[in-house]
Amino acid sequence: MFTNQQINLDALPTIDDLNYKPVSKQYLKIIIINRSAIYLIIMAALWIAKLKVMDHTFQNLFWYIFAVVIFIAIVNLMFCIMAFKTRKYAIREQDVIYTKGLLVNSIAAVPISRIQHLEISRTWLARKLNLATLNIFTAGESGIDLSIEGLDHSEAKKINDYLSERVNGTI
Repeated sequence: MFTNQQINLDALPTIDDLNYKPVSKQYLKIIIINRSAIYLIIMAALWIAKLKVMDHTFQNLFWYIFAVVIFIAIVNLMFCIMAFKTRKYAIREQDVIYTKGLLVNSIAAVPISRIQHLEISRTWLARKLNLATLNIFTAGESGIDLSIEGLDHSEAKKINDYLSERVNGTI
């Protein structure tokens, strides 16, 4: 028999009540290094342009442009530091939840029953800081569906093993 009863929305569990676990504080170093490298490349390109371009207008505006780039870099780094505190995750019986974002908050939840496979990836800098990224792929879509960056490597392996056992039905 087909039924279609209305659900009491007030009785539904909320993800706001979860005890989220923050990612490793070491991951902030990677974020700062990556962003700083981008801005240093931009400033180096500007400096090379100053030396090579003999246009009088560009020469007069160079220090203003350089100051704007430095200002944008500082503001961007400050936002990255503030936004870092919002990177948190939770593992529940039926799903994995990851939240991040300061101005635009993103919450991603992946049901464990939909997980196709998992992988742990590490950049060379993440290896130096003993960090890892847990990539979760679900059935039916191409690409990574959830990526939890900045986990301690041992924590990533522990979560990977737990989720693999759940997916394979050994738990």
